[in-house]
Amino acid sequence: MIEAVIHAYVETAEPAGSRTIAKRFNLGISAATIRNTMSDLEERGYLYHPHTSAGRIPTDLAYRVYVNSLMSRMLPTTDELDTLRRELVDGRSAIEDILRKAAQVLGVLTSELGVAVAPSFDSAILDRLELVHASSERILMVLLIRGGVARTIFVEVKSGFPRDALPSLAAVLNERLSGLTLAEIRNTVRERLRDANVEGAKTELLNIFIEEADQLFQGDPNDGSGVLLSSAQMLAEQPEFSSNEKMRELLEITEQPHVLKNALQRRHGLGVRVTIGEEHQNPKLRGFTLITSRYESNGLTGVLGVMGPTRMPYDKVVALVENTSRLLTDFI
Repeated sequence: MIEAVIHAYVETAEPAGSRTIAKRFNLGISAATIRNTMSDLEERGYLYHPHTSAGRIPTDLAYRVYVNSLMSRMLPTTDELDTLRRELVDGRSAIEDILRKAAQVLGVLTSELGVAVAPSFDSAILDRLELVHASSERILMVLLIRGGVARTIFVEVKSGFPRDALPSLAAVLNERLSGLTLAEIRNTVRERLRDANVEGAKTELLNIFIEEADQLFQGDPNDGSGVLLSSAQMLAEQPEFSSNEKMRELLEITEQPHVLKNALQRRHGLGVRVTIGEEHQNPKLRGFTLITSRYESNGLTGVLGVMGPTRMPYDKVVALVENTSRLLTDFI
């Protein structure tokens, strides 16, 4: 009965009544028996009446029972898998680009908010770095991590720096820093570069890398940076966000990425994690469900998934999140 009510409510966004359940699902019992069973389930905390409606809505507890014991895991369709592969494999190697694509395609396929957190790079080993002239006051530093992952960072410099100094400066940095983790680089960069054989403008540029090492070789920022979200437009069009109050709750979360980042970084362990409504520690997330899975490649781990109202097709979303995580692990 819980499963039938959930399916009816997910499909229609309307409270499910006994007649509706009897017509939509071949349960082999009368509408009167369904009505009595629903009343019993309400007393036990699995269903509730919204206002004076004759129909009932699943509670967070009902969704939890459904996810843990009743849900049949769906398989993504061939078209959905083709879309995932096509969007993720586009020739770009920067991890942020791949994660952004993953969040976007999950958002589109599920009609929820796609979310992803870039991995912590503290334990990532620097294979080599490249310095590229971006503008008169900016250098693009490309960190190539062992295993093929790339990370890009802009370095602010004084106007008019000599472009021809970049290749030899990159050579010095690679000689002294390659093979180290980003954590080791941050902790020892001053000692490792102190006696580097550079002069003139190169010395000034080298000092920037020494003084700003904590930011340039940062493994895991404490703010909300590193959180990647899909467009919230499709999610905002769902019935749950028709009221101004619910829409403000959604906007508040998307505008404060540290809230999501803190929640996502606590999701350890393998497999898909589903947190429903009141199960969230942060009150700002208690009107939502968060479905995530960890991805891993070459020692780098992170989280991706979707966030939406508690009324969502869990069987479909769980399967898509799980498969996207597997594809992402392969592609990064």
